[in-house]
Amino acid sequence: MSATNEKPNEFLPGVLPPPTGRTLSSGGRIVALRTGLVVLAVFASTFLWRAPYGIGPYYSHQKFNADICPQVSELIPKSNGALWRTLGDTYETDAFKMRAVDWLAGAVRIPTESYDQMDPVGTDPRWEKFGVFHDYLLKAFPLVHASLEVTKVNTYGLIYVWKGTSSSLKPLLLAAHQDVVPVEETTIDQWQYPPFSGYFDGERVWGRGSQDDKSGLIGILSAMENMLENKFQPTRTVVLASGFDEETSGLHGAQMLAPVLLEMFGENGYAMLVDEGSGYGEQFGRVIATPGVSEKGYLDVMINVASPGGHSSLPPLHTSIGILADLLVNIEKNPFEVHLERGSSTYKIAQCLVHTPDLPASLRRDIIHAEHNELALRRAEHELFKNPMFKNLVGTTQAIDLIHGGVKVNALPEQAWAVVNHRISTQSSVGATKRRDTELLISLASQFNLSYTAFGARITDTDAPAFGTLTLSEAYTHGLEPAPVSPTGDDAVPYQLLSGTIRAAYNSHRGLSNDDSLIISPGIMSGNTDTRYYWKLTEHIFRYGHTDGARGGSIISGVHTVNEAIKISNFVEMIRFFTTLILNVDESELP
Repeated sequence: MSATNEKPNEFLPGVLPPPTGRTLSSGGRIVALRTGLVVLAVFASTFLWRAPYGIGPYYSHQKFNADICPQVSELIPKSNGALWRTLGDTYETDAFKMRAVDWLAGAVRIPTESYDQMDPVGTDPRWEKFGVFHDYLLKAFPLVHASLEVTKVNTYGLIYVWKGTSSSLKPLLLAAHQDVVPVEETTIDQWQYPPFSGYFDGERVWGRGSQDDKSGLIGILSAMENMLENKFQPTRTVVLASGFDEETSGLHGAQMLAPVLLEMFGENGYAMLVDEGSGYGEQFGRVIATPGVSEKGYLDVMINVASPGGHSSLPPLHTSIGILADLLVNIEKNPFEVHLERGSSTYKIAQCLVHTPDLPASLRRDIIHAEHNELALRRAEHELFKNPMFKNLVGTTQAIDLIHGGVKVNALPEQAWAVVNHRISTQSSVGATKRRDTELLISLASQFNLSYTAFGARITDTDAPAFGTLTLSEAYTHGLEPAPVSPTGDDAVPYQLLSGTIRAAYNSHRGLSNDDSLIISPGIMSGNTDTRYYWKLTEHIFRYGHTDGARGGSIISGVHTVNEAIKISNFVEMIRFFTTLILNVDESELP
């Protein structure tokens, strides 16, 4: 993400240790705040902050915060409680830790890279490594493969069905993908350990996919294998869907899995869905978990300018490249208007900050009063938007990522084009984004005497003479609307159950037993997961991986870049989370 020249807000937090009773100077605060403005972008695209200093006593606000971002207690399995405790004791042993290392490291050693624009399965030999990966899963998790029904879709897509004793209950759907982003050959010598070694250094498992997303897939299968070893038979069916090209938009994997999953249990036939996503981390002096309840939309816009060619010794006043340059400058000078809207998921993220002890007092007051006071809402918006990452999360973004023009230095370019990538606000739409882009370029199309067509519609007069043409179109694929927002209210049982499960897994892994250990806040994914294909399966879709994603301000280790790794203690905690989730959903009152 590009840097910004905006002056940081000295009252916004940086990413530094919590206060120690010493007050930072104004200059020190500014340095700290500059340091911290961008660190949270990788925290699964959910954006919250922590302050380097506190303003005002936290306890004095607690009674006002009770109705804002209400929290639930930890949810510990009851009828399945004995099994949960037994498995919890097992997960704490060194023997199990080494077993978890073996499971994950073995998966990492198989380089299941997916690439853009791969040919279909059966024609592109690069898919064949997924067959090797399936052989590994069969060997590593024998009880899962002996006890669950396994369906393969498009050869390498996997659906595991763990049948429950009650067919009247809607299944729990879990999802995780098998593929990983490719490792650039030029970066291999930058890795501390080889990228597909699965090396365990006594603390971390290293390698591509150790975080994204083999930890999720192997974590789910590990939980299932251990539960089967302890003779667990679910009442509610559990389904695991695993695509194999999520990193390249899921066209061959999840897109093919979706209709099969729909046929199995019908539209809205699943109780809830949990796929990969964000985790938890310390912000403003409190640990905050942020399950993603929606995803931003997506649109690539191709801007194509065509004009007469000829010899460059006899140029017109503006070539197609020059015209395109003006168009692109105009786009960057006019970013989308952004506002924090009551009831939106990003507004709820801001509300949850009032539960943190180190939130600046003035911002806390404005967030509390924003629900019924427009001026307070705009003041809060003003302060929050001084962090460009949060502003980008709230609104529709634009990034000019590709450009091309000309074929020879002495030939006038007959065509020049660029692609603008949009991540569409959950409060907007593909149609609104197209309309804005179209309207923004009308005056320049007239200035350069261009015949203008946008997304199949003629904008200028058909019969008017023109120097050249300007065409806007969708590049590569059709736009994706923002995902439906999963319910998070007091009556949203799946979200409440997930929240209680997150707290129980977090607490039990640390030997805690209180409800103040962390805050659960709705989150937003700025990128897209395989859930884009699963909207018809349930309205309760969550993107959450229970990873220690940004504790103390650290960035998730090496995701999509060099030195990807995961602490084995964190991976074991993920197994504990999936175990707790399956047991809690199994005995819940969900339909």
